[in-house]
Amino acid sequence: MSITQTFYNNLATQYDKLFLDWQATTREQAEILNKIFENNGFDHTAKILDCACGIGTQSIGIATLGYNVMASDISEGELAEAEKRARENKVKICFKQADFCALSDTFTEKYDIVIAMDNALPHMLSSSDLEAAIKSIANQIEKNGIFVASIRDYDSLLMEKPPYSPPYIHKTDKGQRVSFQTWVWNDDNYKLTQYIIDDEETLQVSKFECEYRATRRAEMTELLLAHGCSKVEWKFPDETGFYQPIVIARKA
Repeated sequence: MSITQTFYNNLATQYDKLFLDWQATTREQAEILNKIFENNGFDHTAKILDCACGIGTQSIGIATLGYNVMASDISEGELAEAEKRARENKVKICFKQADFCALSDTFTEKYDIVIAMDNALPHMLSSSDLEAAIKSIANQIEKNGIFVASIRDYDSLLMEKPPYSPPYIHKTDKGQRVSFQTWVWNDDNYKLTQYIIDDEETLQVSKFECEYRATRRAEMTELLLAHGCSKVEWKFPDETGFYQPIVIARKA
């Protein structure tokens, strides 16, 4: 099992603690994605694949809006949590375990829209791994379809290589919850440790470890153009309302 699978399997049942209100976040992000889809010529008849669905933060939200959604992830733990949350939200989504570097092993159908949000692609720890992922994803997109993904603003982060992320402090009914990350850099790669501190009736501290590669926007743009996309554009938080830069790539 890879470090990424282990990270998300362990984090799955606590992932929603990274948000003040996970349910509200699904609605907010669904509206952001819906606007992107509509601005690129799609309506609710579009077939969508969320190839890094996690616990369903985006897939459940857009399914609630009426889209036909297929969802996959490499983590069994996250898929189990996503399936439970889809039932609770009364939406029908077909979830499958799949590595987005080899989507054709699981999916024969192509999709109008493929998404991979929340910094999923920087789990690829080398340029060749990233290329394999983008080639695999592009292969599942219909002609004139789009790929929508978000990554951290690594172009800015690589200038300073900060040792940690600012903490999120969420007030709860019984106290507060604090989450933050520490980052240990090795060239463009960094080891991430996610801490979640529940300071409520009793103090509980959880710790999860993973690794990322700081992926520059120019590298991703070049790979998308090399693997069948004719147009690649980047949208930033001040324009979209999403917390990370978003790439939108049109399949030729």
